[in-house]
Amino acid sequence: MMAARKSILLRLRPEAYEALQRWAQDEFRSLNGQVEFILDRALRQEDRLRPAAGTPAAIDAADESEPADHSEGAAGDDARSDD
Repeated sequence: MMAARKSILLRLRPEAYEALQRWAQDEFRSLNGQVEFILDRALRQEDRLRPAAGTPAAIDAADESEPADHSEGAAGDDARSDD
């Protein structure tokens, strides 16, 4: 089940509106979809938005947060000396 979406009123300068409209058309999105895409991307870049559970981005983030096992047996044993 998808979470309910919130509606907001957004006031833009005419130039910004027209630029967003062109950008949305270039990427085959609605104006609303383009604004949402830009905001989501900016929020993720600033680490202000966590990806939804189960999405590929959430799975990638979980993989990155797990500590990597870099042990290959007893690494560095060859470099030790028993002097």
